[in-house]
Amino acid sequence: MIEIIPVETKKQRAEFIDFPHDLYKGEPNYVPELFVGQDDLLNPDKHPFYKHSSAQLFLAYEDHKIVGRIGAFWNVNHNAFNQVNEGQFGFFDSVNDQRVADALFEAAIAWIKAKGGDTVVGPINQSTNETCGLLIEGFEMPPVAMMPYNYPYYSDLIAHFGFAKKVDLRAYDIPTAQASLRSVQLMDRLEERLNRSGIRLRLINLKDFKNETAKIKSVYNKAWDKNLGFVPMTDEEFAYVAKDLKMIVDPRFCIIAEKDNAIVGFAVGIPNINEILIHIKRGRLLPTGIFKLLFGKKKIKSLRVMMLGVLEDYRKMGIEACLYGRIIKNAGLYGIERGECSWMLEHNYMMNHAIEQINGRLYKQYRLYEKAV
Repeated sequence: MIEIIPVETKKQRAEFIDFPHDLYKGEPNYVPELFVGQDDLLNPDKHPFYKHSSAQLFLAYEDHKIVGRIGAFWNVNHNAFNQVNEGQFGFFDSVNDQRVADALFEAAIAWIKAKGGDTVVGPINQSTNETCGLLIEGFEMPPVAMMPYNYPYYSDLIAHFGFAKKVDLRAYDIPTAQASLRSVQLMDRLEERLNRSGIRLRLINLKDFKNETAKIKSVYNKAWDKNLGFVPMTDEEFAYVAKDLKMIVDPRFCIIAEKDNAIVGFAVGIPNINEILIHIKRGRLLPTGIFKLLFGKKKIKSLRVMMLGVLEDYRKMGIEACLYGRIIKNAGLYGIERGECSWMLEHNYMMNHAIEQINGRLYKQYRLYEKAV
């Protein structure tokens, strides 16, 4: 018999976070999340998400052993911004047993319906500003930083419960040595043309990080406002994300486009910290994980371009190409062997085409599902 228990204590939350480590034991492509980061994300007393929205975590037990987990989320800001009445499920992990998956989904949906939801969408770990999507293609390589990984059978568990595809999210692989130099070769001419229009590119200034991120937040909330499932970040949420990113961000791969000292576009590439995390047992920094993290950063050979946005009035001017070109050029100069651009909506034809033009290869796909309740 499957028993579903709501997570209510600190100990249960720790068990919720640790369950995937046991489920994926022996899986070479699994990357454990840092415990401290997951604990903060799921702690209502620490994360700013819970100042406007709510969540409930559930654990599934069989014979007194944990066999699955799920999180149910009611994102008030998301519903208000998108004029919908939906909840999200996330942090879904389960043994390959439909009974377990069904019990988890039933618990999450019951909680969401009690909030007044009429639709459930997922996997979304809190919001689309965090990790989301279910891996459906590209199981051969580990995920890059802040991207999910799951067993192939998850899609069957979700579909058999009655969820249907909402949209696919794409990830492109760009080996530095094979990347088309076209964008780099055109970059100087494009930048000259942009300069004549008063638009200049520069690296992010980490010494003025607070002011830089405040300007970037404004562009982020405007440039992504028409993306499916987007929800603007509050000041506290953006500061929270920026604080975490500052620990790993490399200014050589964070490029800003400015006009009259106002940011009109930016691209953020982060070192693929998963090259280190994959070797940190159960996501614990102590006793040895902290040293692997500190001394391993200089050896990272890949990066993820996780954000690239340009204000609508400045699109189709070549800014996007210049942002990509700068990152590709710097990647070659500083020993980065490959990059991933993710995630891209499947119907974002302009951005997908731009990546394909520089020999980006579609190599992973993720899916968001939905179900009326």
